[in-house]
Amino acid sequence: MLGDTNAECKRREGRIVKHLYQYKFPIGSLWLAEENGTLTYVGFDEQDQRIRGYQYGNTPFLKEVAHQLEEYFNGQRKQFQLPLAPQGTDFQQKVWRELQAIPYGETRSYKEIAHRIGNPKACRAVGQANNRNPISIIIPCHRVIGHSGELVGYGGGLEIKQFLLELERKYV
Repeated sequence: MLGDTNAECKRREGRIVKHLYQYKFPIGSLWLAEENGTLTYVGFDEQDQRIRGYQYGNTPFLKEVAHQLEEYFNGQRKQFQLPLAPQGTDFQQKVWRELQAIPYGETRSYKEIAHRIGNPKACRAVGQANNRNPISIIIPCHRVIGHSGELVGYGGGLEIKQFLLELERKYV
């Protein structure tokens, strides 16, 4: 986990500081957002309502996020070391924690995730939580596939999901 004493000071002062910045990667543009030194969003849509009210501006923290993503795309990073603050329901948080447990280069089905979180009948709800993941790639929702192995749903499009899975298989 990254430490950010500046963010800690701002939190103690009671100020909420939110920043949003766009980076170019091999899959296209990604928007990265932070709130007080924690990552809140990695996504494809600048208009996503979850990042309304964020100021445009690059920060040392967002530069570090971009650096780790660059390492990931170059096959040099298999795990991210960043403080995350995804906003969601308790159920979504449970699903997102389980997504983070999927090893690099591997996949799980929605059904497997439902079983792993102790709710085997919640396949559709797992799919919805996966769809609402605000921190793409770093919380690896692209590693979740259909029960029969087919690629289904991804916020950035199935071609990007396929690219990410092939990238990871290449560097396992």
